[in-house]
Amino acid sequence: MDTQDQPTAGAWGEWNPTEDSVRPVRGKHRVAKQRGGLARSSTVLGVGVIAAVGAGGIATAQDRPQVAISMPSFPGLTDDSGDSADSGRDTADGPDASAGADTAAGSRSGAPAARAGLLAQHDQSGSGAGEVLLNRILQQAESQQDAASAQDRARAELAAKEAAAKEAKEQAEAARRAADKVAEDARVAAEKVAAEAKAKADAAAEQVREAKASGGYSLPTSAYTLTSHFGDSGSMWSSGHHTGLDFAAPTGTPVKAVGSGKITSAGWSGAYGYRIVLQLDDGTEIWYCHLSSMAVTSGAVGAGETIGRVGATGNVTGAHLHLEVRKGGSTTDPLAWLTSKGLNV
Repeated sequence: MDTQDQPTAGAWGEWNPTEDSVRPVRGKHRVAKQRGGLARSSTVLGVGVIAAVGAGGIATAQDRPQVAISMPSFPGLTDDSGDSADSGRDTADGPDASAGADTAAGSRSGAPAARAGLLAQHDQSGSGAGEVLLNRILQQAESQQDAASAQDRARAELAAKEAAAKEAKEQAEAARRAADKVAEDARVAAEKVAAEAKAKADAAAEQVREAKASGGYSLPTSAYTLTSHFGDSGSMWSSGHHTGLDFAAPTGTPVKAVGSGKITSAGWSGAYGYRIVLQLDDGTEIWYCHLSSMAVTSGAVGAGETIGRVGATGNVTGAHLHLEVRKGGSTTDPLAWLTSKGLNV
């Protein structure tokens, strides 16, 4: 405003400008541009949304509560680039010019304070939102970690179950193989016992058949070896010579009646050990000596019937059957006598 257009203090009065008295406005007059609160609020809100999405990457509009953001409108707030020392001056003449200048100056002086308050309010709300977002991120990370731990436990339990099932299967297979082996061994043993029993039965039947074929006589034992014959000399015998025929055989081998007759004596007999005396129907005595056991001690027996078992009792050097044949109290050669009865000794 030019001072030459101002009235003096002494001549101040009502002034009604006319077209002739008003000078044209010179220079440029800038009018402060008011920026609406909506535009600035939208900018701040957009920055906050971008920061939230960039930091978490997982926050969504559905998950986050709606926050009302309001921005105050400042009529005198202008862009810093447009504010200058001359922008608030009004060149218009008149009593309101100084008031307008003061108003513009007040607006400019109040703009920084309002802007600082707005930024402080934004920082406060931004700090609260950031803390909420951080808490949500931590919660989601903890949830994901718990889920991963649960999956690891589930996998470990599944692996343990599979290992236990495999071990149980292997144990069952081993038990089955062991049972099969036991069953096979039992079968083999049963077959062996049956074969041995059949062999014994066949041998007994053969002896009976031979006894019938020979006129009712049977060999005194089976599976034997002749070791000492009648008449052999030596210091082992008290008479100086052997009085019978020795059939060497394993202990327990059955001893049979050579013919039908009756048992007249059975028991211990000194150097003869356990002895059975069988008297045949014609009066001939057959002595069975060094027995391990006696099956029949008295009564009648038939040819081929088991009356005792081979042993090593008395004066012996090993398990064998000492057989003597006596007629009228005198010994005779058992080998010759058995051969005379049709037996192949």
